[in-house]
Amino acid sequence: MKKFMDKDFLLTTDMAKKLYHEAAAGQPIFDYHCHLSPKEIAENCRYDNLAAIWLAGDHYKWRAMRANGVDERFITGDAGPYEKFLAWAKTAPHLLGNPLYHWSHLELQRYFGIDTPLDAKSAEAIWNAANEKLQNDANLSVYGIFDKFNVYAVGTTDDPVDSLEYHEKIALEAKTKTKVLPSFRPDMALDIGKAGFAGYIAALGKAAGKTIASFGDMLAALSTRVEYFNKHGCRASDHDLEYVPFEAALNGGKDVPDAVWEKESGAVFDKVMSGGAAEPREMEFYKTFMLCFLAGEYKKYDWAMQLHMSALRSINSAALARLGPNTGFDVIHDHPAAAKLARLLNAMHSLGSLPKTILYSLNPKDYYPLATIMGSFQSSELPGKMQLGSAWWFLDNRDGMEQQIKILSSVGVLSRFVGMLTDSRSFLSYPRHEYFRRILCNIVGGWADSGEIPYDWELLSGMVKDISFANAASYFEGKSKK
Repeated sequence: MKKFMDKDFLLTTDMAKKLYHEAAAGQPIFDYHCHLSPKEIAENCRYDNLAAIWLAGDHYKWRAMRANGVDERFITGDAGPYEKFLAWAKTAPHLLGNPLYHWSHLELQRYFGIDTPLDAKSAEAIWNAANEKLQNDANLSVYGIFDKFNVYAVGTTDDPVDSLEYHEKIALEAKTKTKVLPSFRPDMALDIGKAGFAGYIAALGKAAGKTIASFGDMLAALSTRVEYFNKHGCRASDHDLEYVPFEAALNGGKDVPDAVWEKESGAVFDKVMSGGAAEPREMEFYKTFMLCFLAGEYKKYDWAMQLHMSALRSINSAALARLGPNTGFDVIHDHPAAAKLARLLNAMHSLGSLPKTILYSLNPKDYYPLATIMGSFQSSELPGKMQLGSAWWFLDNRDGMEQQIKILSSVGVLSRFVGMLTDSRSFLSYPRHEYFRRILCNIVGGWADSGEIPYDWELLSGMVKDISFANAASYFEGKSKK
């Protein structure tokens, strides 16, 4: 019988163990997509208790607690910190098989040195031990955590109107070796059908130092903000797409954007800015044009474009009204992706404006289509220019990661994969990289031990190191590794 989550956790063969311990474990972390607060990073925050750093904002845990029948008062309500923690401790034993169980115990082990399984009986002792460390251990400030986990870089998620003042503060004070890079997320500029669009465009103009009186002014403002983000170290954009849009010009235009596309997009923009409502086809056309326009801006600066698709947001309207968005009521969408994605990427490619691109889907049915579509737009300019993104959100469990890795290896080039990201709002999430690396090493090591691939340490260890860190560093920092 193996010990619970011992040093060889998830590693089932000799080569898997060797690959993890001697090749993967020591690699730095390039957490290229997360939702950490730049303000909290700049202030090198410390947290008073385990509830504040572990439960606040974590809608993964909130969903699990609701499924376990926990009252909302102990999740997002007015219960005290220990009451909320105890509710989580009582939930944990019911999560066997859920990645939250593994993540939670990895976090207790790696941050606090606590090996005891979390439950109602152990809750008080774990609470006291963890809180004592949070309050007294310098390694548990934000910068201490970055050092402890050898975090080379993090990519935050930032709106084009953000001032990036905290990124400036972090860079100027130079109190951490970790690079804190903004990422450009212009969803509000594309969501022309959402309430508040006109107000957002005014804010965009103010941020860019321009008066936006026309569609051309708006495009120029976005270009100005892309340049501004680039000067502050941005290496990636990010787009949240419920579904992949593609609509050619409204009056019978071609599949590749031209002057007609821009003119007709401007007409849609003017209609909404003057108080009208865009029709569904007009909204999709506008988004298609804007994505193609922005792709060209990203390519100019050698950014990576990240497309996150197939999340259906806030399906519980009562909960949305009571708690707001991003509180655990988003789900997997099953909208078709392949045909429109292929046309969108083809339009960008035909214009010569297709940047480095990472494709993520929240629905695993899309993995094979995405992996094969991206293969049609690879380029000699950069190995692995087009990427099948890491298993994301509901899929970043063991099954989801294994499926994504195996599909990529089957129809793509696994050795060029840029690896894992946390996509997290919590500074306690870095063991997710360990979880991914263990799963990766177990797959590759298993292939070697079964004779499916060469039992070649130099070959396999180099591949594992690249996927763990080096590929992401070269991909995002523009240092091609051929």
